[in-house]
Amino acid sequence: MMNPTLDTIFRRRSIRKYTEQPVEPEKLDLLLQAAMAAPSAMNCKPWEFVVVTDPEKLAQFRKRLIFGNRNAPAAILVCGNPSLSTNPAARLFWEQDCSAAVENMLIAAVNLGLGTVWVGVHPVKEFERVVREVVGLPRHVTPLALVYVGYPAEEKPPRTQYDPGRVHLETYGQKKAK
Repeated sequence: MMNPTLDTIFRRRSIRKYTEQPVEPEKLDLLLQAAMAAPSAMNCKPWEFVVVTDPEKLAQFRKRLIFGNRNAPAAILVCGNPSLSTNPAARLFWEQDCSAAVENMLIAAVNLGLGTVWVGVHPVKEFERVVREVVGLPRHVTPLALVYVGYPAEEKPPRTQYDPGRVHLETYGQKKAK
C-alpha cells in the first residue's frame, strides 16, 4: 500500500481546465493556512497573499499573462515582502520561502478535491508589472507566482518524475550501482 503522504504528492498535477463551480472561501482559507505552514529560513515568513475571485481581475490575468490563460474561478498571488521581518536574512531567502508556501498550497489542494496550476511571475519584469497593476501591489512587494485554483475539469493520473540519472552519490558524477 502507498504511503498517504507520498500518494498526495504523486497526485499533485498541474490542472489547466476547471469547472465553473466557485471555490468555497473556507477552502481558500485552508490553502492559505497550508501555505503559511511552510518552512521559512530563520522563520522570516516574508510572504503575503492576494486572493482573487473577481471575474474581471481574473480576465485581466488571462488576457495579459502569456501563461495565464486558465479558466479557474480563483487565483492566489504569492508575494514576497521581506520588510515584514526584522531579520535581514528575509531579503536573501524570500524566493525560497515563498516557493515552499506555493508547494504546500499545491499539495493541500489535492486533498481538498481542488486543482491548481503554478504560473511563474518573478523574475519576468513584464509579468510582475501586469500583476502589480491588476491587484495594486506596492513597489516593495514582489509577486512571485500566481496559483490558479478551482475544481478540475480534467483528470490526470498520479505520477512521479523520478529520474535516477539525475542522482549522484557522495560526489557529483558518481552514479548509483545498477
